Amino acid sequence: MIHLDARRAGVVVPEAVRSETHLRLNISYRFDPPDLAIGNWGIRSTLSFAGKRFTVAVPWSALFAITSHVMKEFWMFPDDMPRELLEQAAQSTRPLSSEERVAKPGALLREVKCDPSDGHPAKPRSRRHLRLVK
Repeated sequence: MIHLDARRAGVVVPEAVRSETHLRLNISYRFDPPDLAIGNWGIRSTLSFAGKRFTVAVPWSALFAITSHVMKEFWMFPDDMPRELLEQAAQSTRPLSSEERVAKPGALLREVKCDPSDGHPAKPRSRRHLRLVK
């Protein structure tokens, strides 16, 4: 499942969902899509919306998270999240209890470290920037 801001430039989705700040689309080779294309620009595929087929186009710049239901993993790109979602998350946060702070056995958590945007091109990283937290 991809999570995207449907209002971003280049996104092609049905009119009924074009104003969504958090649109979720199920994209999978398991659905045997006839035209799924994943490339440098982004993702293109024909999907079903309310029983009608529609060819969607999602540039990478509009995507801010990916969820794998099969592998139970989640990747998030906070720098690309819509401002409204960040504000909503900030308003709904509360301190976690000690039980909530401890990861449950078998849970997979991935951390994505983002460099602050200072207008300079990102420097190549010498080591991996994702790590598994158990």
